Amino acid sequence: MSKPTSADGQRPPSPAARADVVLRLQDVEVRYGPVPALRDVSMEIRRGEIVCLLGGNASGKSTTMKTVIGSVRPAKGSVWYDGQDITNWNTSRRVAHGIAIVPEARRIFPRLTVLENLMMGAFIRHDRAEIDRDLEGVLEMFPRLRERRSQRGGTMSGGEQQMLAMARALMSRPRFLCMDEPSMGLAPVLVEQQFETIQRLNATGITIFVVEQNATMALGIANRGYVLQSGRVVLAGTAASLLQNPQMQRAYLGM
Repeated sequence: MSKPTSADGQRPPSPAARADVVLRLQDVEVRYGPVPALRDVSMEIRRGEIVCLLGGNASGKSTTMKTVIGSVRPAKGSVWYDGQDITNWNTSRRVAHGIAIVPEARRIFPRLTVLENLMMGAFIRHDRAEIDRDLEGVLEMFPRLRERRSQRGGTMSGGEQQMLAMARALMSRPRFLCMDEPSMGLAPVLVEQQFETIQRLNATGITIFVVEQNATMALGIANRGYVLQSGRVVLAGTAASLLQNPQMQRAYLGM
């Protein structure tokens, strides 16, 4: 089968041709038993970008994210990070090398306090002075968490828990941040705040990969995007070209 074309009708550049690629999936196939979840998926994320992955339910978005963070392994293909083949690395090794995730549905520790949740994000680190400095930084970025730092995570609102999940990920000091459905379950005003925060984080130099169903919001902040359908990449291009693509407009933008 031929490779997918970009949203503007051109094939995307070969991942191997770019020196600034931070993360690359190359011809990845993932199966759950006999059922293929991803088929020949190739994509790249360049240093300093925000790249979004779009698609409907059961399109393979969450499986792609799990492949990036190492919680599922490809049956075929490879995953590359900063020029290294990390296909067989476990999740903790990937985190130690600068990959972090804000998981779908936040997945905070509900019985731990805000402060304890944040310190869990730094569990692989041993630089105590730097951890304290980063803790102060995330509390400055999310003042509500400073107010709630002794409160149990499970008693917080959905928006506050999302802040906590983001701040916890930042405590690992990531260079590459994965965000899985960051708008899920949030009120519209909180969704806007969430995407503004993603832009602020990106401005600090963190490369961000966003898996999202809200295509309009995601493309509004992204540099580029990919669209999955039935486990295959069917569109790829700049955010602007995807917003103008008739197929995108009909299927995902409600136009």
